[in-house]
Amino acid sequence: MRGSILVLSGPSGAGKSTLIKEMVKDIGPYYFSISTTTRSPRAGEEDGVDYFFVDKATFQQDIAEELFLEYALVHGNYYGTSLRAVEEALAEGKLVIFDIDVQGHASIKSRLPDITTSVFITPPSFVALKERLTNRGTDSQEIIDKRLVSAEEELGEIDSFDFVIVNDDLQKAIKEIKAAALTAKLKKCPASLDALKTLWKGI
Repeated sequence: MRGSILVLSGPSGAGKSTLIKEMVKDIGPYYFSISTTTRSPRAGEEDGVDYFFVDKATFQQDIAEELFLEYALVHGNYYGTSLRAVEEALAEGKLVIFDIDVQGHASIKSRLPDITTSVFITPPSFVALKERLTNRGTDSQEIIDKRLVSAEEELGEIDSFDFVIVNDDLQKAIKEIKAAALTAKLKKCPASLDALKTLWKGI
């Protein structure tokens, strides 16, 4: 049985990383898709752990060779998902988890709709998001302003997602994201269902 996909999107500062760390403790075998990006590492980020950091020439060459499941240009930097690693994880029956923007979600949903479940994660309000971005102290005011503009644009795509989690109460949000992950694991592509039918009949 092939695995399935869980796409998590939402504005920077919504708390996705915290929720993901809690979610993966209880969902069984999974593969967290590490994106490739052309932006510079932030303090504390590691190559191959947080992202694969490459230059623009390398990224554009990979685009030409069709090595990405999806990619996007965001705030002047490329972000993309390796197709090979995802296919290997799916073949092993794992839940493949993506933390990507709404453009990436649209690309994956259009290419692999039968096995994709998507969740939009958001703070309770614009004011709450602004406070979180300011208080974490990792970005300049210019970057924060860009992120807030992007957040409003992303919110316009919220109805294209299967589920929405308002991350106001952390413990409640953790329970909800675990439920979404378990739901995602139940999705199977037609080929997997055909294989199950064959096995069930003992053919």
